[in-house]
Amino acid sequence: MRETVCALHAELVRYNLVAWTAGNVSGRVPGEDLFVIKPSGVPYDELTPESMVVCDLDGNRVSGTYTPSSDTAAHAYIYRHMPHVGGVVHTHSPYASAWAARGEPIPCVLTAMADEFGGDIPVGPFALIGGDEIGKGVVETLTGHRSPAVLMRNHGVFTIGDSPRAAVKAAVMCEDVARTVHLARQLGEPLPLAQDDIDRLYDRYQNVYGQRGSR
Repeated sequence: MRETVCALHAELVRYNLVAWTAGNVSGRVPGEDLFVIKPSGVPYDELTPESMVVCDLDGNRVSGTYTPSSDTAAHAYIYRHMPHVGGVVHTHSPYASAWAARGEPIPCVLTAMADEFGGDIPVGPFALIGGDEIGKGVVETLTGHRSPAVLMRNHGVFTIGDSPRAAVKAAVMCEDVARTVHLARQLGEPLPLAQDDIDRLYDRYQNVYGQRGSR
């Protein structure tokens, strides 16, 4: 898991989701009450599997020489309260964070949004960094919601997945649709999708699309 989480941070850089040392990926250790997360303030090009930090589900460091991410408490809260989650990602990607700064959900006006998010990308409450208030906001907002992404107001994006890779994919797709819907609004009012169509698209993508045997 150290190797996986370390490698996935390069995807945040590749897709222009982070600047400087902001953002992080974490992954739950299968079969253990532990997760792996990025160290705080270490540049992305200096990350190694050995520099990743292992924490328990209360956010305490149990292995590693570095201090874990300042978002560790939020990740820990999510893992404690959402046992199906295997990966968490946080970014300040620009277009999605612009929606977060407005406190406005991204409306489901694209088939790609229906596929990946099953509806609008919701907005979570404002919360200060450092404690588990952000984690509480993520859990409260996403519980019962099909979206794996939430825009935390005045902050940025948190995504979840059944694996760290799935959470990274959700972060990439969140920024992509945030940009496209923003561009559409410059031209006029985007056309909404009917709820029945959203439901059908979501079901197809989640249960039929792709090579099912390899998932």
